[in-house]
Amino acid sequence: MEKFIEHTGLVAPLDRVNVDTDQIIPKQFLKRIERTGFGKFAFYDWRYLEDGVPNPEFILNDPKFNGASILVTGPNFGSGSSREHAPWALSEYGFKVIISTSFADIFRNNCMQNGIVTVVLSSKEVDKLMTNAMRIPNYKLSVNLETQSLGDNLEFSAEFEFDPFRKDSILKGLDDIGITLQHEEEISKYESKN
Repeated sequence: MEKFIEHTGLVAPLDRVNVDTDQIIPKQFLKRIERTGFGKFAFYDWRYLEDGVPNPEFILNDPKFNGASILVTGPNFGSGSSREHAPWALSEYGFKVIISTSFADIFRNNCMQNGIVTVVLSSKEVDKLMTNAMRIPNYKLSVNLETQSLGDNLEFSAEFEFDPFRKDSILKGLDDIGITLQHEEEISKYESKN
């Protein structure tokens, strides 16, 4: 997992509520045995028409959001079944930060386990970011996990809460296996005794 301290990126708005994991990565793509290659299937049913042509009505297909790495979305993002494939798809699509008023707990934990920073803000703050992303060309935010703050180069700034354990892990670029491997010497000593 990559370290995340601060990131500045293009903001894409996804003004939808209750986006579940099957909408993030449809079930037909979960048969893959690799952990990679899911980005091209993110939001598949919304991104593509039945004939496989990109849907011009879907916001993330708008060329002005190409390369977006910060997603601002409606409440209850990531609801539904627990599937780690959803953060894998979002990460490979290019998102490093997701901002909403609320996330499904398991989804949020899966994101943090995979280095995606999930930021919870008020409805008013999320609405402001959505409006800015739609109206201001090339709208960017800077997100600093160390200070738990974010802002643009205009007038917007906010602070956010973040789980201290996950914050420390993401700042160091450590998933659960990486955290365990920090104790490899002690583990080896223990195993050699038995």
